[in-house]
Formats: sequence, structure tokens, C-alpha cells
Amino acid sequence: MRPSYFQLRNSPSFRRVSPPAGARRSPPWSASLLAAALFLAPPRIARADNDLTYQYEDYSESGGRIQIRTQGTFAEQDIGTDLHLQVGGILDAIAGATPTGAPAPAGSGQVPLTRLSDYRKAWNADLSDQLPRVNLSAGFARSVEDDYVSNGWSLNSLTTFNQKNTTLLAGMAGTDDRVAVPFQAAKLAKHGHDGILGVTQLLDALTSVSLAVTGSRETGFLNDQYKVVQKTIEPLPGILVPVTYVENRPDARNRIDALVSVNRAFPGLAGALEGSYRFYRDSYDIDSSTVEAAWFQHVGKNVILRPDLRFYQQGAASFYHYNLDTTGIFPSRLPTFQAPFYSSDARLAAFRGFDYGLKVIWNVTGWLQVTAAIGEYTQHGTDGVTPASAFYQARITSVAAKISW
Repeated sequence: MRPSYFQLRNSPSFRRVSPPAGARRSPPWSASLLAAALFLAPPRIARADNDLTYQYEDYSESGGRIQIRTQGTFAEQDIGTDLHLQVGGILDAIAGATPTGAPAPAGSGQVPLTRLSDYRKAWNADLSDQLPRVNLSAGFARSVEDDYVSNGWSLNSLTTFNQKNTTLLAGMAGTDDRVAVPFQAAKLAKHGHDGILGVTQLLDALTSVSLAVTGSRETGFLNDQYKVVQKTIEPLPGILVPVTYVENRPDARNRIDALVSVNRAFPGLAGALEGSYRFYRDSYDIDSSTVEAAWFQHVGKNVILRPDLRFYQQGAASFYHYNLDTTGIFPSRLPTFQAPFYSSDARLAAFRGFDYGLKVIWNVTGWLQVTAAIGEYTQHGTDGVTPASAFYQARITSVAAKISW
């Protein structure tokens, strides 16, 4: 079971930077509610029930690292015969310790940590219109933290062809963010533009395949303002002093990923299999692959069990360095957003991630559904340099109740 987009967006293990697709499960994913909704919740042609959902999630990293407690309420309501409104609100409470980016002291394998706490309030709204063959949807979202404000929009369409056996998804989204940084009084701007094209084909009554290609571009302040890099300097002969500097990333990032998935029902087993593969590449020279499989098992009439497994692997950014001692880079006091670029953020290192989980869906009555889920996620560095303490293990639990009418 993957942590929600909202957890990942705020976890300082991911925070203030959009992870590559699949890293921290993903969302594949953009830095705002709206851009995430573009990929995770495209409009549906089939009309949904009117419903109200409450969800609670707990994301806890081991070793006293980050814990995020999320409460969310979501509502859907038909308006007339063709319009459908979705609204939601999220409140996150964040506390714990996260790596600074500095290397472990000599003789130790533990990278330095810093403690933090924060709250985030977010809401989103989406209005869709069902035309004879096309579903059109427009949305807006806003997320507010002490040091980060994000506003976003999205436009999506789903079009059916071939007697509704083929569905085409097309969408775009944009974000306008403001980031508070320690070294400047005014918030700095960060902008994102995302687009997706996808197609789902029903092969037979039991099988469907989907293909989606996503592209995005971010510009502006793309640094993590809380991460540092370390360089050992020699102010006097024989005197070595480790000094930390703020990281320096490019002020633009292009990303593209392709996702293919297959869904197959097995009536004789009262279950269904969902499998997918995602490939990702960006202008940081990060490439990644994600393989995921989930099984939906009916137990009796009203219960569904959903175990899932996921494997993720990425290469390092071209400018990732555990420290700068083995490089010829001489960092500046403030980021220049010009080469040479450098970062010691382990999210940009080469690593593998593996997670597994179980979700239980209980349709208590025709109008009440209860779900519960638990999952485990583990990261391991693969560059042979970055210590294991720069990565993390996490447990994610959630419960939810939905009332329909």
C-alpha cells in the first residue's frame, strides 16, 4: 500500500522537490494537488455515486524520523443530469527528523539529522461535464504551509470510441508556487506545466490494457532550501575544515515517463490482477523503472482483499555528490542556478525501493464502505558511497469510511 500523494508531498524525505516517477511511489508526480490529480484521478465517464468520505493516514519512518498524520474529507455530488462536483480538504501534521544532506562524521555511519514540525492545509475542487461521448473536467487546488504555498489548475478530457471499448485521456495542468528561503526575504517562484496522453483498450470482457505518456516542465526555484552540501577546505597549510553550503540545482527541469498496465479478471478465482511498468527520465539525468502488481480478491459477497508489491530503481542525478571533496567544485555561498550544479540530497542518489501492503475493502451495506490498509516501504542506496542512514524505512497505515446516497 503506497503512501498517499499528500503524505509524500509533505514528507521531508521528499519535501520541497518533486520526486521522479515511482520514487516514493508515485505519484508520478507533480508538486501540487492539481497536477497529481491529473494523473491519479482523471474524470470518469461513468457517473459516480454521490458520497462523503473521511480518511485518516499515518506515515511513520523508523528511527525517529518523519511522521505525518493526515486527515482528509472528500465529497462528490451530481448537479443536475450532466454535471458532477468533487471537493476535498486535507490537514497534515508533520514532525520528526530528516537528513540535512551533510555527510556522516568520520568514523560514523549516521548522517546528520535536523528536526522539524509543520502543518499543511489543502483543498481542491473539480467540476466535470458529461457530454454524449466526452467527459470534460476542470479543477483548482490550493496548498498552504508556513514556507510553501501552491496553487494549481487542471483540464482533462475522456473520450470514448469503438463502441466504448477504447477510451482516450488527454489533460494538462499547471502550478504556481511560492517558496520561502532562509537567505531571501521574499518568497521565490516555482512554476510547473504538465501534460498527459493516454489510451485504454478493452481487449475482451475480462482484459484491458492502458498506455499513458506524461511530460512536464518545472522552472524557477527548484532547490530544497533546507539541504546542504559539504566541502573540506584548507584555510592554512595542514588545517582542514569541513564547511557546508546550500545546494545549487538548475532552475529548469524536464521530465517524461511512460506507463503501461494490464488488468485481467479471473472469475473462477473471484479475483483480478493488475500489473504495470513505468519508465521515467528527466533532465537531471535520472532514469528509473517501476514494476507493480496487485491482486483483488473477493472474500464472500462484501469483502475485497488487495495485496500489492512494488519495486522501484533509479539512477543518480548527474550533479549528485555525497560530498564535494572528491570533486573540483568550489561551491558558492548562495545558489547561482548556473553550472556547476551540486546536491547531496539522497533523493537524487542511486537507490532501490521495495514496498508491499494489504488493503481491505468492506462494503458493510449498500450505502456504507469501510477500508483499512497497512504497508511497508524500504530504500537501499546502490552507489556504494551514500550510507544506509541517508535512506529510510516507513510504515503506512490508513482507515476510511465512505457514505453513499
